Amino acid sequence: MNETIPAAFAAAIRKDPTVPLLTWYDDTTGDRTELSGATMDNWVAKTANLLVDGAGLGPGDTAAVLLPPHWQTAAILLGTWAAGPEVHTGPQALTVDALFAWPATAEESNSWAAGERYATGLLPLAMPLRPVPTGFVDYTVEVRGQGDRFVAIQPVTPDDPALNAATHREISARATARARDLGIEPGARVMIDAQAHPDPVDWLLAPLVVGASIVLCAGLDPAVIAKRVAAEQVTHTL
Repeated sequence: MNETIPAAFAAAIRKDPTVPLLTWYDDTTGDRTELSGATMDNWVAKTANLLVDGAGLGPGDTAAVLLPPHWQTAAILLGTWAAGPEVHTGPQALTVDALFAWPATAEESNSWAAGERYATGLLPLAMPLRPVPTGFVDYTVEVRGQGDRFVAIQPVTPDDPALNAATHREISARATARARDLGIEPGARVMIDAQAHPDPVDWLLAPLVVGASIVLCAGLDPAVIAKRVAAEQVTHTL
């Protein structure tokens, strides 16, 4: 078992970075976005560089991610863990060094004291958010100018805090246990109902740590499940 999340992510894309790692569907908008391991790695690197070079953050710092399951949320979470800060997802408001929100949580995030504030509309094609909430900068605009590669000067360790006060070692073990509980096997193609599994340990980390690929669905329409399973070569559904 890899004992840090960046190590698990690196292992997940090492075999073949060209195959789909995460495919996103939103049945309320018709949006579909497919990210290979290489493409997700690019977004993760840009996010990590945004936090390290843009905000001066690293291990020992903290970030709030107040976002629902989404491919951009995956990039933000994995990029934050690569950069080093611990992620907090609420509900208790804390003082953090960076905060990521979307319009639905922008007002809620006002109770969090934060240094850097990034907003995203979670829009198709990562389109810019208009208007940008007061006090925020647009994540999708800021991140595009960052470098495509990231090498941590101070890599995270298994004992560094990762998620809501749990360490990388603890979260990796929890994700491995959840993969077993949910029946996710190595090499599986897992379709996940985002509403039913909002915890990133379930929708992101459990598949990641065992080397499964993810078909993440928001507003899942029951009428399309069978067709999507066939089209995406899904082997397991949650």
